[in-house]
Amino acid sequence: MALSRTGWAYAALASSMAMVGTYVALSKPLATAMPVVLLAWLRYLIGAAAMPHWLRRAPHEPPLDRATLALLFWQALLGNFLFTICMLTGLRLTTASAAGVIMAAIPAMVALQSWLFLRERLDGRALAAIALAAAGIALFSLDKAAPAPAAASGAWLGVPLALWGNLLVLAAVACEAAYVVIGKRLTGQLGPKRIAALINLWGLALMTPLGAWAAWDYDWSRMSLLLWGLLVFYGLAASVWSVWLWMTGLHHVPAARAGVFTVMLPVSAAAVGVLFMGERLSPLQWAAFGLALAGLAVAAWPTPSTRTTDPSVG
Repeated sequence: MALSRTGWAYAALASSMAMVGTYVALSKPLATAMPVVLLAWLRYLIGAAAMPHWLRRAPHEPPLDRATLALLFWQALLGNFLFTICMLTGLRLTTASAAGVIMAAIPAMVALQSWLFLRERLDGRALAAIALAAAGIALFSLDKAAPAPAAASGAWLGVPLALWGNLLVLAAVACEAAYVVIGKRLTGQLGPKRIAALINLWGLALMTPLGAWAAWDYDWSRMSLLLWGLLVFYGLAASVWSVWLWMTGLHHVPAARAGVFTVMLPVSAAAVGVLFMGERLSPLQWAAFGLALAGLAVAAWPTPSTRTTDPSVG
């Protein structure tokens, strides 16, 4: 039975977020072995080496104008650079459970920004899918009791550092939502492969000063053959495959509905932990994932208008 065009788009979105969750979980040894800015810089370098042929303009694409270049810049700045900084800094100042609850707001934040900037209409099914996805991930995070990080003690400008951490994670949520919304704008003008290559170049330009500085003092003898292999996988998955899959699916799906598929990120990360790292999930966490996947099913369930037999996704 052939999948419809929308079905292929949903599969691409789910695969993209599942890949993100997988490489986030598997890249923990890399984050331990080297500074985060160096890891991010090497990711962009690997992506740039893998995608030079994707930079060419297709015959049907318009030339890059200032507006499109600006969208690409904001896509890289918000969705990659600032998201990474806000998320990693916030996680150092707050608990993992608090961060997880805040991250559950991604589908709702995507829906809000889609309504504000893309004028997308949110029907009842979309709202139900968003609510189920957010409730599932929030419940999963609440069941993961985590002590406050040592760095979270104290205050800055009279505000507890843990609260600053929560605000930074919320900023990361807004950045991730902007990544989806801006990506929807770009898919109407450029192909998924070219978007991935151009975003990666902007990210490389933004990260090079910090990454080159970190590389100067880094002890490269700490990198084993296994870590080098993980680094290549991380670079290709983060900069090439996951971005291309996401932009391919986003071309055919409203941004608000696509945001529901971000639940695959924590689901796949937890699956890697269970299958390869000996972690265990409580019954409540399994139920939470059931809620999250129910939201995904509600979003992806075909309607009469999407039941076609065209398998093309552009």
